[in-house]
Amino acid sequence: MEEQSFGPVRFLPGENGGRYPFCHSLYIEGAGVLIDPASSRERLIRLRAEEGVKMVWLSHWHEDHFMHLDLFDDLPLWVSPEDAPPLADLQILLDWYGFDAEERQFWEPLLLEQFHFRPRRPARHLVGGETLRLGNVSVEVIATPGHTPGHLAFFFREHGVLFSGDYDLTRFGPWYGDLFSDIDATRASIALLQEIGAQIVLTGHENGVFEQPPAELWRLYGAVIAEREKRLLDLLETPRTLKEILEARIIYKRPREPKVFFAFGERVLMKKHLEHLIRRDIVILEDERYRQNEVRLSAPRAGISDTEDSG
Repeated sequence: MEEQSFGPVRFLPGENGGRYPFCHSLYIEGAGVLIDPASSRERLIRLRAEEGVKMVWLSHWHEDHFMHLDLFDDLPLWVSPEDAPPLADLQILLDWYGFDAEERQFWEPLLLEQFHFRPRRPARHLVGGETLRLGNVSVEVIATPGHTPGHLAFFFREHGVLFSGDYDLTRFGPWYGDLFSDIDATRASIALLQEIGAQIVLTGHENGVFEQPPAELWRLYGAVIAEREKRLLDLLETPRTLKEILEARIIYKRPREPKVFFAFGERVLMKKHLEHLIRRDIVILEDERYRQNEVRLSAPRAGISDTEDSG
């Protein structure tokens, strides 16, 4: 992938096509603002040396977006107040993911060594709804919770450019597996971003650059949530333990390595769906088995309209 500029907004592609553990970065020329410093370590070193980065913004707290933040330890960091706590303390970060003991042992050294975690506290908070003037460009800060509680998108109105962060329009679909992630908020944020009607949408991963993405692309991205729910409900036609649900691999389809990484993702996303279905009285947990609530599912269609099949 190549760097692209949209007015003063420069798209810096991440290594390996911006696939995890990398992401795409943005650089606002003139203002010297770097957003999500996890694209390419070598490129970011050159960017700072040649063009003078003045501050760093984060769309959210995840490690694949702060991976090279250590290169800018002496510069101001701006992030939402909701997403600031895990950046200040490694143990809080581990807590916010909801790792079990084995996963903490896997992730703690990885976060320190590969992702260069260093405790940071923001110099300023970015707040949804504010508009910041940076020289000849204004930036509208958009609160888009769900993926994380304080996830932010940025809209450069004069240039019709939206940076949607980890609402990335990939085929995998949205992530909402953290301790404070929320399925309903994720859906609402996807709908909000689609309504902006940007001419260019820049995302944190994979394709990264979309020129006037059609409504169908946004719909398909959001519909992954409903597709996962449908597969889970089909599975629960027979009562299942959590272990049996995870072995069905609704999220990742097949065993993948490293096992601890993908097993975690399968577990936390499925638990979010199970909790969501239980709150809506569509699924019941009895004797450590999850099953469909037959009374609820046999009700008139209006009674289960909150499944939001449209995504």
